[in-house]
Amino acid sequence: MGILENIFTAQFIYTIIRVSTPLIFASLSSLIARRAGVTNITIDSTMLMSALTGVLVSAFTGSLWLALVSGMVVGIVMGIFMGYFHIMMNTNMILTGVAINTFTNGAVVMILYAFTGDKGSSSMINSLGVPGLEIPLIKDIPILGEILSGHNIFTYVAFLMVIVVWFLMYRMPLGLRIRAVGENSSAAKSVGENPTKIKLIALGLSGFFASLGGMYLSMGNMQVFIVGMTSSRGFIGVAADAMGQGNPVGAMLASLLFGSANAVGNVLQINSFSTDVVMAIPYVVSIIGIIVYSAREKQKRESKIKRAIAQAEKLQGV
Repeated sequence: MGILENIFTAQFIYTIIRVSTPLIFASLSSLIARRAGVTNITIDSTMLMSALTGVLVSAFTGSLWLALVSGMVVGIVMGIFMGYFHIMMNTNMILTGVAINTFTNGAVVMILYAFTGDKGSSSMINSLGVPGLEIPLIKDIPILGEILSGHNIFTYVAFLMVIVVWFLMYRMPLGLRIRAVGENSSAAKSVGENPTKIKLIALGLSGFFASLGGMYLSMGNMQVFIVGMTSSRGFIGVAADAMGQGNPVGAMLASLLFGSANAVGNVLQINSFSTDVVMAIPYVVSIIGIIVYSAREKQKRESKIKRAIAQAEKLQGV
């Protein structure tokens, strides 16, 4: 009964929104890259490097804006770095991603130790954080105010970016070019487009959104960098994008689903459930989501094949 009492509350929904924020950024990052024909598996490591960059720059310069811009630049550079090797040097996409992830996981520890003398966290230095935001009028509404008001600014930016990405992909020329290159780069090239340039732009944007998710973790949700703090959220974002079928709104809803699983895990942990079980919940939900998505895609392909066969038979009959 205690579990249900903790779940059916405004605070629980508030928690879902809070823990879904980095997943929304990660899913948008994956979406833009995938629509350009590239599966970006470096999102998690990009989030990690940007999270560290934001903390270090804010601590040593005292400028929040410079820290945010630096984190974004690092994210964009890492996205283009991935594109340089995969697209221009023609390396394997997955192997390139694995190499970058492996390098980054070691690099963040080395950089952290060099600047703070600690290999685990940045708690030895005082870094800045992005504040929360109380929404006028809404904050005074019972229940609704508890759910929607008081979130970190990054959270509101995440939901705003869902709208921005939707307009980018479906209402702007750049989005059309990204989708065209992703669907058929040869056809796009035949009408004068530069697939290499478009893919690099898409990966740069992918890195930008990943950087926002990373900096939320170290400068929004917390004001400290911890090694491994992304906890594979970048990969869960890729799963959310797949479940959303390349639609920003769908990716957001899938992210909220995974965020709900995470929030349930928090409630179970409060109620003395095994930590190992609780930590596995988001990943189990991710696996189930991918299985459901794959089954739906297989069903669609089979239906398409059946329609094509039926149409061919009809033409033969004529």
